Amino acid sequence: MLGLFGTLNLGARSLQVQQTGVEIAGQNLANINNPAYARQRLDIQTSLTIPTPIGPEGTGVQAAGIQQVRDSLLDGQIQNEASVGGYWNAQQSALENAQTQLNEFFNESSSSVDSTATAGSAATAQGLSSQLDGLFTAFQSVATDPASLTQRQALVNQAQTLASTFNDTAQRLGDLHTSLNTTLTSDVASANQLMSDVAGLNKQISVAEMTTGGTANDLRDLRQQKLEALGNLVNFDATTASDGSVNISIGGTQLVSGQQVLDTLQTYDAGNGQLLVQTATSAAPLTLTGGAIQGTIAARDGALQTLQTSLDSLASTLVSQVNNTYKGGYDLNGKTGATFFTGTSAATIGVNSTLQNDPSSVQAAGAADAPGDNTVALALAQLGLQSNAALGNQTFSDAYALDVSSFGNSLSNANNQVANYNALNTMLLNQRDSVSGVSLEEEMTSLITFQKAYQASAKIITTVDQMLTTLIGLKT
Repeated sequence: MLGLFGTLNLGARSLQVQQTGVEIAGQNLANINNPAYARQRLDIQTSLTIPTPIGPEGTGVQAAGIQQVRDSLLDGQIQNEASVGGYWNAQQSALENAQTQLNEFFNESSSSVDSTATAGSAATAQGLSSQLDGLFTAFQSVATDPASLTQRQALVNQAQTLASTFNDTAQRLGDLHTSLNTTLTSDVASANQLMSDVAGLNKQISVAEMTTGGTANDLRDLRQQKLEALGNLVNFDATTASDGSVNISIGGTQLVSGQQVLDTLQTYDAGNGQLLVQTATSAAPLTLTGGAIQGTIAARDGALQTLQTSLDSLASTLVSQVNNTYKGGYDLNGKTGATFFTGTSAATIGVNSTLQNDPSSVQAAGAADAPGDNTVALALAQLGLQSNAALGNQTFSDAYALDVSSFGNSLSNANNQVANYNALNTMLLNQRDSVSGVSLEEEMTSLITFQKAYQASAKIITTVDQMLTTLIGLKT
């Protein structure tokens, strides 16, 4: 049988176990607002039994370990969905930034953009669509009164405003391109740092678990947080080694193996400032399928590049169509053969400097020495109503409205995808919180339970002490 001293040891072990339980409940409560923390619980088991004449007798309780409460399936889903969310959030951010920067050039012709507009509508009068209509209206005004210098000057002013708007739009799109490249470089650096952190945590976890023989729960929490942050930046494949280390591969290339970072990511210029991603030891681009890095690339080379290309096509077609008709006209001085616009793209379109200084040089007539002739001015005005094969058989205004509508649809799609991700991610996080999250009520109950058990264990020791005192007293 245990005897008094055995019972005394039983009480002491119980005290130690209940104290550990209080400590773990306190650890859980202390981390109740830590999003990376998974609650822990004390694994308790009976200590070894001893044989007695009446059968095996228990010797009390002992702590078997501290277990982290996690669902690896939920962790994996959240980690994978992080790359989906990172991809669409990056696209949404890039396109919303573009919308904010270019809103003054958008106008009421695109309901898709208007439905997501964040800036005021007061600037819509300055939109390219309105200014294109204003140009052809100005040509019509010259056709109505071809000898009027006032109408000619108004035409030149309108053309200059339109050209400046094209130039400013192209400049802003170029600035956005540069900004997205900067974001891309920063995200790649962050991904490299996170992979280095994971490798470092792999080492710390291995050392801690080999030393103590238990599980390094807090370090594993931190590593999981790093992995989810990495997943937000780039989609990767993770495998767990026998020693608990997590290995990371991106695009089929292994970058982290246990405690070592085998390779890193870097950006490179694929031409015309189009930064892409490769590993430091390979010249081949990585195939990225998700994450903020790929989302930034997709927005830059997708909707924004399409908008830039469309604006260049619109400006180029406008220059060529107007100049082809305009060159055959005559000005008030009988001169001919000049061009109305200069440049070949949205960034370079401009108005002939001669017109800026002398509105009488506008070639509105179809013949020399015919100041009342409006043949060319009328033909130029009618260009605004004609479809252009280079613009998909659309008029200038309709082609621009279609470009803006397409951009708006891209932003709307990104908004919808982000909303879908947020709903799914919230559901997954709630599920994980139900498993791994710290419940205030549950931990307070656990704390009280361990406290009462500690008091009861202390009572056992007090009782045995009294019994020993009685026994010693009998001998004396």
